Amino acid sequence: MGVFKVIFRGSLMLIATLAMMGLLVLAGLTLYVLPGLPSVDELKSVEYNVPLRVFARGGELLAEFGEKRRLPLDIDEIPLQLKQAVVAAEDDRFYDHPGVDYQGLFRAAFRVLQSGEAVQGGSTITMQVARNFFLNREKTLWRKLREMLLAFQIEKKLSKDEILALYLNQNYMGNRAYGVGAAAKTYYGKEVGQLSLAQIAMLAGLYKAPSKFNPVVNPERAKLRRNYVLRRMQEQGYLSPQEVEHARAETLTARIHAPRPMVSASYVAEMVRANLFKTYGESVYTSGLQVTTTIDPDKQQAANAAIRKALLAYDQRHGYRGAEKHYDLASASQKKRAALLENHPAFGGLKAALVTSVDARHAVLYLGPDEADVTLGLAEMAWARPYISEDKRGPKPRKVNQVVQPGDIVRIVRTEKGWRLSQLPLVGGALVSLSPKDGSIRALVGGFDYFYSRFNRAIQAIRQPGSAFKPFIYSAALAKGFTPASVFNDAPVVDDTLIAGEMKTWRPENYSGRFYGPTRMRLALAKSRNLVSIRILRKVGIRYTLKHIKKFAMSSREMPADLSLSLGTLGLSPLELASGYAVLANQGYRVEPYLIQQIRDRDGQLIYEHFPEVACNKDCASLISPEALNENPKQSRQGKRLGIPATRVLARENAYQVTSMMQDVIRMGTGTRALKLGRKDLAGKTGTTNDQKDAWFSGFNHDLVTTVWIGFDQLKPLGRKETGGKLALPAWVDYMKVALQHSPDRQWKAPPGMVSVKIDAETGLKAGAGTRKFAFEVFRSGHVPDEDLATLAPIKGVEVPEQIF
Repeated sequence: MGVFKVIFRGSLMLIATLAMMGLLVLAGLTLYVLPGLPSVDELKSVEYNVPLRVFARGGELLAEFGEKRRLPLDIDEIPLQLKQAVVAAEDDRFYDHPGVDYQGLFRAAFRVLQSGEAVQGGSTITMQVARNFFLNREKTLWRKLREMLLAFQIEKKLSKDEILALYLNQNYMGNRAYGVGAAAKTYYGKEVGQLSLAQIAMLAGLYKAPSKFNPVVNPERAKLRRNYVLRRMQEQGYLSPQEVEHARAETLTARIHAPRPMVSASYVAEMVRANLFKTYGESVYTSGLQVTTTIDPDKQQAANAAIRKALLAYDQRHGYRGAEKHYDLASASQKKRAALLENHPAFGGLKAALVTSVDARHAVLYLGPDEADVTLGLAEMAWARPYISEDKRGPKPRKVNQVVQPGDIVRIVRTEKGWRLSQLPLVGGALVSLSPKDGSIRALVGGFDYFYSRFNRAIQAIRQPGSAFKPFIYSAALAKGFTPASVFNDAPVVDDTLIAGEMKTWRPENYSGRFYGPTRMRLALAKSRNLVSIRILRKVGIRYTLKHIKKFAMSSREMPADLSLSLGTLGLSPLELASGYAVLANQGYRVEPYLIQQIRDRDGQLIYEHFPEVACNKDCASLISPEALNENPKQSRQGKRLGIPATRVLARENAYQVTSMMQDVIRMGTGTRALKLGRKDLAGKTGTTNDQKDAWFSGFNHDLVTTVWIGFDQLKPLGRKETGGKLALPAWVDYMKVALQHSPDRQWKAPPGMVSVKIDAETGLKAGAGTRKFAFEVFRSGHVPDEDLATLAPIKGVEVPEQIF
């Protein structure tokens, strides 16, 4: 017995010594490791990576920027069953241990000794939080020790609910989703509070391995994991057997629900992103900013449709260019055919299709593995005459196999009558629509489809506006003393001018090639007479006109200081031209176009608000300025508008007279297509440049200014007769038909001091008793022409224009 006692005591002493040595080593390591550990105080104010979100003015999502989708939730916003599911599956003693679960560690160690491999992990939820926020995933004892020590510190600083909230919001859940809030949206398109028990268990199962148990990629494995979570919830007393059985019977409903914009406005969203990136840099993608724009969803949708319709109509008028791509189908399996289509995504509603068989009467098109084949006949491709040039097409097809062949990749579009052949347009276009009252941009389209071409023609295409620029020339003439009744000679002009460093003779013409003789300014603008515009500029003076046009502040680029200015040869973007027209539409005030209305941080706190320049006359007192808000931040905004009074840059009488003349562009001039809108408050101007390289229409009423431009990015001619009235104006009409639905038809009221006078329609003089052709014209008081004296420039010192009577 003495020997056994000696051995027993020796063993105890050895164990005690080893334990003491282990404790000393552990204590030493702890003392060594602790100073190098990060401060867990950061977790009290942790900021998750949250994407930038851009919204329309009513809160509709336009776009989201950022690699990580995350919707951080407070612990009180997370359903109890979801918390229970995660705890039951990942750390059933979470509310009992101090951060490290010794039972779990011993259990994991025993399983390792038993099986020879790591079957069950020993990490608690707190340890995983420590690893996710502060450490990497290297599998070493050193990292594990740091993880455990951090877990103890986290438990001292934070409550269990705070730790669980960090865990539920931080972890990667697959498909770019981080945290349960984003995962619920990604897999089910729901808020977490709307999830069923089976869906809750499915999400809780993702924490183990989001790629392995992904319900979209690996539905069977995901189902097994879901059922395991349900069983663990029952074992922990969270669920009854009946609840588990019901949840297990639920079919899998998970699929990817990408955050879909409520309206397509990618050009707008990119403008916002680029603007904010200049200020915030890379953090703009992670800081959770919420940007509210001035975009109206209905108007934006109408703008998208109008531009696409116009570009497709032009493209098809000029013929079919052939297949987008051709593949050899001899050995192409169904899987290979699907892969071929993946290289041709849909753009602007045009879907790619692979032609699989063709005869004289029909073509069969393959749309993909999940869609039925489509059959097109000759009626669906009758427009597809071969393209030869902008002005020439081949003969009309008589057989389907004259248009397409097996292996062709073509584009089709769905119409009210079914599918028909189409093609991606090469021509570009833009539409900008803004409020003349404060410059807020209500709709903006920079091309057929942002993902087809990211070049934003609304702001980046600097093109000649052609005759759409003439209203500014006429405004300068009115400011100099001329009137809408002033007569100028529409006759040939020959001018020696400096072009590309050498003197050349310039012989401009009207678009029609004809000359019309003496013409009143009103009629000349309505009919877009180039030669009259040149003579007006010559008489008003280039220097005076340039100074006048600068008041509109459309662009800081240098304007051509020669007679070509009268034909719109300076470069402007569609947005810049629209901003100039806004001065006419609001009767004289310069307002700066803007897109961003508010910016809020991740917590919804307002960090930026735009105070626009507002065109106001008697109602300026209703505005709230930044200064007023700074003095009294709590003052009521009800019934008031944010903004500051805009600066008047143009006399109201001048703006009214130009608007009146531009109304005649629609009533009887180059813009008569707009009459189909049935309104009396519309004013506008067509624009077409040399060789028909640019087609414009810009017009307005009291509430909206809209500019449409169409042309090739490569400055190619659009073709004969492709004018602003034929190409751009129809898109303007299609858009305004929707955009002005709730805008009352209000007549333009003449300012005080304006008089309406009966004039001779040929001479522009005051009509006499024997006048046979007469018209009514509006004049500023004191500027009415004499009945028998041909003084068409009533201000002293102004040269009388050329006349032929």
